[in-house]
Amino acid sequence: MDIGTNIKILRKRQGKSQEEMALELGMNRSTYSGYENNIAQPNLENILRISNYFGLTIEDLITKDFSSFKELEWRILTEQSEARLKGQSLRVLATVVDINRDEVVEVIPEKASAGYAAGFSDPEFFIDFPTLSLPFLSSNKKYRAFPIQGDSMPPVSQGSIVVGEFVQDWMSLKSNTSYVLVTKTQGIVFKKVKIKQNSTSLILISTNLAYAPYELPISELLEVWKFVCYVSRSIPDFQPDENGMLNAIQHLQSDVKWLIQQQKDPIN
Repeated sequence: MDIGTNIKILRKRQGKSQEEMALELGMNRSTYSGYENNIAQPNLENILRISNYFGLTIEDLITKDFSSFKELEWRILTEQSEARLKGQSLRVLATVVDINRDEVVEVIPEKASAGYAAGFSDPEFFIDFPTLSLPFLSSNKKYRAFPIQGDSMPPVSQGSIVVGEFVQDWMSLKSNTSYVLVTKTQGIVFKKVKIKQNSTSLILISTNLAYAPYELPISELLEVWKFVCYVSRSIPDFQPDENGMLNAIQHLQSDVKWLIQQQKDPIN
């Protein structure tokens, strides 16, 4: 298992120095250099980090001999990597239709959300789930509704139902847009997404500033649903900005005084 040689070849194909690679992978240079020179073997966490960075599977990274690759093999590997990043290597998306064979919005019950990542491609998984009808949704797109837990995305509160539009091409994701992300290890996650240029990871941001942003490798994704709307049984708490209101009142008073003065002494 000559991971070091493979890593060195991948780095050189991107035209980067060891220092640049170490920085982008969040390692110190001596650790990264040790991996390339086969002085040390990366642990599983760093193997995953490196494979995610290059958009490869762990199997490709540790079993293939890149030193023997011809250009055609590199092209095939690149195309496979791009397909994974775009979400084209997914299992078939199961769906439910009504008696008119029109697709409906399946509502994933909270109790079933934990098993959704394992059963989302199985039509029988959705048989007894409730469905939702929203007439303003497009008939040409696929929608699904997910339960939201926790308080990380106000005004969407605990127990709300978020309706998402299915995103097939993950390369179309936009920064500062909210998505429901179905992941391999974290289950269903609802966050605002920030896109990193030339990266195989997303930055996930909460609207509740008490929660710090964090990175999610694209290889962790199973499904992506763009936020459309949400349904809640409660009215979000509204805490008025007293300082902001006071400033607005003061500006209004100033404007009224100016208008009165203009009436008394109009400019010719």
